[in-house]
Amino acid sequence: MNLNRAEGLALVEDVLSKLPVDNKTHVILAPSFVYLHKVAKMCTDIPKVVAASQDCSANEKGAFTGEVSASMIASCSARYVVLGHSERRTNFTETNELLKTKVGQVFANDLKVIFCCGESLAQRENGVHFDWIKSQISESLFHLSVEEFKNIVIAYEPIWAIGTGVTASTDQAQEVHAFIRNLLVEKYGNEVAESTSILYGGSCQPNNAIELFSQKDIDGGLIGGASLNADDFVAITQSF
Repeated sequence: MNLNRAEGLALVEDVLSKLPVDNKTHVILAPSFVYLHKVAKMCTDIPKVVAASQDCSANEKGAFTGEVSASMIASCSARYVVLGHSERRTNFTETNELLKTKVGQVFANDLKVIFCCGESLAQRENGVHFDWIKSQISESLFHLSVEEFKNIVIAYEPIWAIGTGVTASTDQAQEVHAFIRNLLVEKYGNEVAESTSILYGGSCQPNNAIELFSQKDIDGGLIGGASLNADDFVAITQSF
């Protein structure tokens, strides 16, 4: 929840102007609902750049004042919906079951999901982080068919490294990404597991992106604070 309309659209214009003409990285911009349609239109003719919503309602339509449905998002030309972000889970007590319902709404409207998972510092210190992440993924996503799962992107968020300036070590990040990949192998097989993008979402910056993205199972980033600076964000997108 950053930037007013003028500031937000200026940031998008700045990012789009600074992306290389031969940009080979898939870039997904997730603005506030109120800018979503405009940002999606700004991306229309830019190769490999699309828009995403930061969330959606678990309900199809009706008397849910203040909510935004997946069909509304689809009608704004967005392509993805971010679900289960740690801030939504924490601040709005979103459960795995609720997110399973939201996934259904997203798919019913031919959109794709960026599904967030990750552990708190206490869970990591208590050694339960792998079990926690497994439950988040399995309870919200493992009802999907192989074909449906091809429309899922997973983002790993070590909650203790978000907005703190603390970044999980490269080895820590790779370890969890490999664990997630193996969960997908066990459920869906090698082909789906290898083709699923798993993003790192914990204080990714221009100065650590190259090292993180060089890891076998880290396919990109879910960028928070650094995305508010066009130069930093574009530098991260080109760190492959």
